[in-house]
Amino acid sequence: MIDSQASAVPQPPGTTPLEPSPGAEQPLVSARYIWLMVLAQFGVFTAFITPLAISLSVRVAALAPGHEQYLGYITGAGAAAVVVAGPLLGVLSDRTRTRLGRRRPFMIVGTLVGIVSLVVMATAPSVLLLGAGWVLAQLSWGQALGALTNSQADRLPESQRGKVAGLAGFGTLVAPVLGVTLASGFVGDPLLLFLVPGSIGAVLVALFVFLVHEPDSRGMTFSDPLTIRTLGRKYVFDPRRYPDYSTAWVSRFLFYFGLTLNTTFIAFFLASRLGVGVQEVAGTMAALSGLGVLATSAGALSGGFLSDKLRRRRVFVLVAGIIYALGAVVMALSSNLPVLFAGSLITSIALGMFSAVDQALVLDVLPERETEAGRFMGIIGFATSVPQSVAPLVAPAFLAIGATATEKNYSLLFFVAAACTVLSGLMVLRVKSVR
Repeated sequence: MIDSQASAVPQPPGTTPLEPSPGAEQPLVSARYIWLMVLAQFGVFTAFITPLAISLSVRVAALAPGHEQYLGYITGAGAAAVVVAGPLLGVLSDRTRTRLGRRRPFMIVGTLVGIVSLVVMATAPSVLLLGAGWVLAQLSWGQALGALTNSQADRLPESQRGKVAGLAGFGTLVAPVLGVTLASGFVGDPLLLFLVPGSIGAVLVALFVFLVHEPDSRGMTFSDPLTIRTLGRKYVFDPRRYPDYSTAWVSRFLFYFGLTLNTTFIAFFLASRLGVGVQEVAGTMAALSGLGVLATSAGALSGGFLSDKLRRRRVFVLVAGIIYALGAVVMALSSNLPVLFAGSLITSIALGMFSAVDQALVLDVLPERETEAGRFMGIIGFATSVPQSVAPLVAPAFLAIGATATEKNYSLLFFVAAACTVLSGLMVLRVKSVR
């Protein structure tokens, strides 16, 4: 049940505490926990990124031929729903009292509802219902993923956070490739198109749920009652009270703002630099994406493992921001395909390093870990989702500066992106509690 009354007091004698005492280092988790966590996240991404990559496009084309813009409306609605619901579901997870613990019920319900959402999308007779199915998929699969991430906040010691983030990052990069490969064989059968990748997600999450124990949370209590008013306050926090967390939030925001500026108009940029139409760059985009997966994986694994081994986070985030900026500048100045590819691969390596090490750093500075990890993990999600929504709206202003009748100012856009990622790296140096 969800506890809306009570105070954070110790559990009754004879019960296992949910978390180590404040400030204590959590014990090392087992290899089984790590690999089941990585597989579960891999499964979730296979299940609900595959629709974003191919399945939704197939259904939109079938339901509304010639209206590709509907895909943008659908995905935008899903993203907006996650922004609104993320912290709410995190708070509810924090306060859930069951024999199964706080996180596993949300994995179970999220996965079951996620399967329902895939069926809705596969059988939708209209674009409106297809969109409703996608919103439901974002909320359900997103909550299953959130519960897995919250479990990391609950369980992972500092010395294992980078490793797990790197491995999970690698898995989530490979998952869409597997999903698209599987889905491409079922484009003629909408139900299999959605449910084959979805079944992989359901099985791998179920393995984690059944094989990873979570302490009974029925003894947890909280000081403040959960009302509409207090819930609204949990969407915000006082930066003065949590300065390191606030700094990490701003750092992530700046990096993803720069990343979005760099990637949103990449197809138009390629067409402009290569002197061809946008429809002719699909092959180049595919090659860049394939090589980018390898480069991002290399950055995630090396950054995650090294940051744990050296017990350093900030320097890796700084280096990632600088490397990304270098790649963006190389792309901005490129005049031929090999140089453009080189710049893109440099940014991919930096993205992998940043995503893994920044995730570990956020877990290092997470406030109120014992009682409100889900809430603060939900709020940190804003630092990714907000720039992904705002940056595309701001980008045209930079593209218009000094533009000619035949070419937008993509160089300036990429220079601004580079400045944002460098600022992201410099910002993280202000974090005091993490080396």
